[in-house]
Amino acid sequence: MSKQDFTLEASPRQDVGKGASRRLRRLADQVPAIIYGAGKDPINVSVTHKDLQHALENEAFFSQIIDLKVDGKTENVILKALQRHPSKPRIMHADFQRVIADQPINVKVPLHFLNEAKCVGVRLGGGILTRLLPEIEVSCLPKDLPSAIEVDVVDLDGGQSLHISDIKLPKGVPSVDLAAPGDAGNLAVVSAQKVRGATTENGEGEEAEGEKED
Repeated sequence: MSKQDFTLEASPRQDVGKGASRRLRRLADQVPAIIYGAGKDPINVSVTHKDLQHALENEAFFSQIIDLKVDGKTENVILKALQRHPSKPRIMHADFQRVIADQPINVKVPLHFLNEAKCVGVRLGGGILTRLLPEIEVSCLPKDLPSAIEVDVVDLDGGQSLHISDIKLPKGVPSVDLAAPGDAGNLAVVSAQKVRGATTENGEGEEAEGEKED
């Protein structure tokens, strides 16, 4: 997947605490945030709510390097955590983690499923495709971080699943889950579930499980 460039303006803030954050959100339409990591002191900042909201509309913003500009200086960061209002379309707080060019980072990257309509288990078997994982966590250098990982399901037959180990990952982008001992981390990401009594493309219906011919 092609990389995208994201730039966001931020302002330093000295007044911290719950009361200050409430005033910031209410009076200035700003989102309180923090920048941390890379062996440096944390910095309390704020970003304009509409700018952050607009950036969040792009899925890649959650998994790409962001140029966060503070007082004319640029911090290379990733969005690590986001707090939203429980009942209003409002962003309450954001955490940005600094990245270093020569140090690997762990990031959850979205999965893009290809050829869902052409999936064998759906098109021929009359099954249902079920997405089990929307994203997987990878570890890589910032320059190698993909905006998304593609999963081709065209050959997935009814009753079958694709696991993390079946995904073709970009070079230098290993799965964090697969590093776990044994097969515990090799999670299923998508399955083609058979539907009892489904009609296949040739018009023949499958027998329900356990049903025998006379």
